[in-house]
Amino acid sequence: MSFSEAQLDAFLGAYLWPLIRIGAMMMASPVFNSRQFPVRMRMGLALLITWVAMPSLPTGMPSMDVLSHDGFIILLQQIAIGVTMGFILQMVFGAVVFGGQAMAYSMGLGFANMVDPQNGVQVPVVAQFYLILTTLVFLLLNGHLILIELVVDSFQTIPVAKSGLSSTSIHDIISWASRMFAGGLMIALPMMGAMLMINMGMGVVMRAAPQLNIFSIGFPITMLMGFVLISVTLPNVLDLFSHLLNEGFQLMMQIFQITR
Repeated sequence: MSFSEAQLDAFLGAYLWPLIRIGAMMMASPVFNSRQFPVRMRMGLALLITWVAMPSLPTGMPSMDVLSHDGFIILLQQIAIGVTMGFILQMVFGAVVFGGQAMAYSMGLGFANMVDPQNGVQVPVVAQFYLILTTLVFLLLNGHLILIELVVDSFQTIPVAKSGLSSTSIHDIISWASRMFAGGLMIALPMMGAMLMINMGMGVVMRAAPQLNIFSIGFPITMLMGFVLISVTLPNVLDLFSHLLNEGFQLMMQIFQITR
């Protein structure tokens, strides 16, 4: 059997370009890019998803030398599209981490840090608790399957070519980044407001009885009330995370012009 160079380029392009977009999405999205998810398993899963999705992908993939100038431009476009999908979900999970950090600092647990298994950095325990919980909710809602479905559908609306994301799409992503801070503030606002009132009440007590030790009385009360507020506000936090997750998927569908 003999193959010409054009046939090899066509075969390589038909499989390589989708693999790059799907692999870039998995390297940048939450859950898939966790340190507990080995790189070999990620690459194997990307190869499997690409192989399964090949029959549903549009025909006519560009066949060109990957090392050429046009091939390099297409390569960058596929990486940018995949990373964009993962980055939007990273902002959704970043809102949870931001809100958990604000809650931990307001209840006096800012000094209790542990390593985040997903990003490999130290975060307060409350933020780590919310991150693990929202990751389970993300998997329970089949968010990972929706993400894979969106990246496969994106080949229909934004085919493999030298043109990819527009400047308007990039501006929409940058503008939506404000939702990360707004969502984190909405998560932490009930706790911060309650802690402010508790601290004001303890200030009045300390003013009335200066002989009381604020460090021996204030910290236990603040932490105890913080844990009570976490248990009370937990359903609202999960609802807010689901709403942010839905907004993130809607943004992906808007940027990549996917209709449902």
